[in-house]
Parts: sequence; structure tokens; C-alpha cells
Amino acid sequence: MRIVRAKNYDDMSRKAANIIAAQVTLKPDCVLGLATGSTPIGTYKNLVAAYEAGDLDFSQVKTYNLDEYRGLPGDHDQSYRYFMNVNLFDHVNIDKANTHVPDGLMEDYEAACAAYDAAVAAAGHQDLQLLGIGNNGHIGFNEPCDSFIKGTHCVDLTESTIQANSRLFDSIDDVPRQAYTMGIGTIMAAKSVLVIANGDAKAQAVHDMCFGPIVPSCPASILQLHPNCVVVADEAALALCPAE
Repeated sequence: MRIVRAKNYDDMSRKAANIIAAQVTLKPDCVLGLATGSTPIGTYKNLVAAYEAGDLDFSQVKTYNLDEYRGLPGDHDQSYRYFMNVNLFDHVNIDKANTHVPDGLMEDYEAACAAYDAAVAAAGHQDLQLLGIGNNGHIGFNEPCDSFIKGTHCVDLTESTIQANSRLFDSIDDVPRQAYTMGIGTIMAAKSVLVIANGDAKAQAVHDMCFGPIVPSCPASILQLHPNCVVVADEAALALCPAE
């Protein structure tokens, strides 16, 4: 696990975007695993700017998102399909037929999850998987639990995650209680992993991810075992980590 220190959120976003841009440049038909939430917005803005400057071509790129709320249609303004369209896909020359987000409306969640894993595997797995990290150490919606769940699955969101997401909805009662998420095995199958984090609220989670024991109570800690994982984090998020 390699740690790249950034000065602040903007610096973190630039550094992360440069890593993703290098992947796209080196392999124009690469498979990207993408994340949502507030943390990657700056990274996506930098990628859009690079595309608009003529420095990036997304025409052959395929993407697979980490997760989606169960019960939300793709055109709902809090769905992750909508998020990706607004923050990236609508602004670059990617073929939306090559962009994939779990289908939150599929009632048969076991079939939906198995189909998603099969699609990722058929694509050759992610060349690069972008991740954020939750305050409780979750990656995707893999919440702290008693074991690492391998495949894509339907998860009951923890109260802390529901509270964190409630700012995006009119009422906490509107926040979905379940989500489909890539499992730890699907994430770990990526050829490279890029984790981004900013702010002092993430400091404990980042420390535990990088330096704590590998335990399912901190799902991100499994990334210590990945052969090619880079963490790009700002000074506040790295406040509890050793300086060297």
C-alpha cells in the first residue's frame, strides 16, 4: 500500500485524476471501477477538464460502479446512476452503453448481484478501482460486520451511513435502508486500487485502513493485502498516520 500525501482536497483531487488519466491514456479501452459520494466529485471535475482540453479520450472506456441504492430508479436525483451522469458521463465522450451501475429496481437481488459480478468478470475485471472510505471504514457499502463478503450483495445500511446520507434527501425517512454493493472479492480482483480521502473526520478510518489489523470491522483494512493499492489523502485525513 502506497500513500500519496496531498495538501488539501483540491490537491488530492488533482493527484487522483492524474492517476486515472494515466490509466486511460496507457490503456484506452480500460475498465474503470467508479465510486460516488462527495469525495470523488473534485476528481471527476479534473477528468472532465482534461477531456475538454483534448487530453483524454473516454470513447473506449468501460465503467462499473460500486453500488446503487435498492429501490431507486436511475433517473432519481439521489441515485448513483444520476450522480455519475451529472458529474462525469454527461460531460465526456464515453458511450453510456459501456457504463454500468447496479440496477436498484431488480426485485430478485440475488440474481441482480450475480449478474453484476458476472459482467465485471466478463469485462476482465477493473484495471483501476476508485474508492472512497467511510468514517466507519466502509468501502462501497461494505459496512463493518463479522466477515468479508466476497461477491456483490444486498446490504442493510448502518445507522451511521443512513445519517451521513440524510443530508442529500428531504428527510431521513426518505433515505433508502438497503443498497446493492460490490463485495470485497470483486473489489480486490481489480488490478489496481485508488483510495481517496480528505478531512479530519476520515483520519481514524484512514489510519485503521493502512496501519490497523485486517479485520471485517474495518472493511477497508483488507486493502493492505492488495498488491497495487495507492491511497491519496490530504493532511487532515492522514493526521493519525506516521509521517514516513
